[in-house]
Amino acid sequence: MPKIAHIDLGDFPLLLAPMEDVSDPPFRYVCKKNGADLMYTEFISSEGLIRDAIKSKKKLDIFDYERPIGIQIFGGDEDAMAMSAKIVEATNPDILDINFGCPVKKVVCKGAGAGVLKDVELMVRLTQSVIKSTRLPVTVKTRLGWDESSINIMEVAERLQDIGVQALSIHGRTRAQMYKGHADWTMIGRVKNNPRIKIPIFGNGDIETPEQAWDMRNKFGVDGVMIGRASIGYPWIFNEIKHFLKTGTHAAKPTLEQRIEVCKTHLLKSVEWKGEKLGIVEMRRHYTNYFRGLDHFKETRMILVTSTHLQQLIETIEGVKQQYQEV
Repeated sequence: MPKIAHIDLGDFPLLLAPMEDVSDPPFRYVCKKNGADLMYTEFISSEGLIRDAIKSKKKLDIFDYERPIGIQIFGGDEDAMAMSAKIVEATNPDILDINFGCPVKKVVCKGAGAGVLKDVELMVRLTQSVIKSTRLPVTVKTRLGWDESSINIMEVAERLQDIGVQALSIHGRTRAQMYKGHADWTMIGRVKNNPRIKIPIFGNGDIETPEQAWDMRNKFGVDGVMIGRASIGYPWIFNEIKHFLKTGTHAAKPTLEQRIEVCKTHLLKSVEWKGEKLGIVEMRRHYTNYFRGLDHFKETRMILVTSTHLQQLIETIEGVKQQYQEV
């Protein structure tokens, strides 16, 4: 049974991936309600925290019902990472996670995220600076390596474990792959089955169905899986995987009524947390997935992604039941 420090995560925990502009408190609320065991915040710039940047500070908002919850930071400067670790600790999360996996150019160019995969010594120093600055358990999310010719995840895993990292989440792609091609779970399995590795290893990448989570557990032996894009607009993925792992059968898909209710809850939480204007705009990326599979949805979708009026949005979402048959 995997544990991160003293935190018991159950037999095979399902983790919500930290996704920029997605893994905010409103989204985490609906994922927690639907079976996510451990969640992470959007990643937060260490430099932004130190500069007191409003957007970075806002990402520190966590709530007791989310626990266990991890706050994720990124950066390429040891002092900034150490200082931001102290700021994070003051908000009292359960875990502090370091992002060494983000492939986005603006992050990599700062020598952060997946950019650190090119310099393992720097990765070790950055991680040590965080571990020394906090009493929180420190975990890391990373990728297999920079590109196909420099896959160094085995060395990275051993060295991070040796300096005190408590768990590792591995995305089965290199930075060069970005999100293209297929995630290589065999490499994640090799890390997990390395006799030197004692910490929990969580697999990430392309997990969209219960069967894929089953493969990760049974073929590759990972301690749990981290789910990202498959949960956007479909938080039921967590409980569906749990049901399949327990019974070998598929859970019933959410009814149209359930989809409407969860979508509406998500919207209201978004407005409550961000304010009406921003909450409405940032909810738009979720609607297509909430109502995927409905025939002739284009007109309704256009209202959802263009309206700036909360009442109109609520009425449109509630009206879906009258207008559409389940497919």
